[in-house]
Amino acid sequence: EYAYGSVEKVEVNGDLKQVITDSETYEAPVVIIATGSQYRKLGVEGEEKYAGRGVSYCAVCDGAFFKDQPLAVIGGGDSAVEEGVYLAKLASNVNIIHRRDQLRAQKILQERAFTNDKIDFTWDTVVTKINGDGQKVTSVSTHNKKTGEDGELKVNGVFIYVGVIALTEPFKELGITDEQGWIKTDELMRTSLPGVYAIGDVRAKELRQITTAVGDGSIAGQQAFNYLESLKD
Repeated sequence: EYAYGSVEKVEVNGDLKQVITDSETYEAPVVIIATGSQYRKLGVEGEEKYAGRGVSYCAVCDGAFFKDQPLAVIGGGDSAVEEGVYLAKLASNVNIIHRRDQLRAQKILQERAFTNDKIDFTWDTVVTKINGDGQKVTSVSTHNKKTGEDGELKVNGVFIYVGVIALTEPFKELGITDEQGWIKTDELMRTSLPGVYAIGDVRAKELRQITTAVGDGSIAGQQAFNYLESLKD
């Protein structure tokens, strides 16, 4: 059975859990949370307009479309630098734009980037607008936070790595999330609440990929069955 709606809140009343949506309330002894996460957006003009047409959040997914073209990577953490190194294998040039004067990425990743002739760095700078010709990205407008200077960088692609947000707002009152909003589980996908499980990218874990999410789902399904059987005893 499939149902549609925006989940606003989940409440636990004994063995029953209530899933409150914008249109209806559902009750069940088991809830498996699989709401995932989303990439944090820059929130600048042109980002939404050119999403999928030069703006990307996944180098492995979209990098091949920009072979021998100039690219910008926005961010300074592990993901930004690692993906920048990957994109340098495909692009004519990669410019990593960071709002600080030093990277937050691991030292080994920094060394790979600093020694790569195809990677440049733009420090103390934020992107204020993503420009295009109506069909695809042509450049980014920049602002140097230290000098106050505005500029423009000609690129055909913009890869944004400024963080990932867990989609857990409806579950905050359950007390099952960590300080960053990720849901805490054990290796059996169990949260601190009996009968409430979490799987996939919404979990507090190291690797967020389809393969790990599928494994999480298999484990949670089995554990949910075991939990339901225990309620019969």
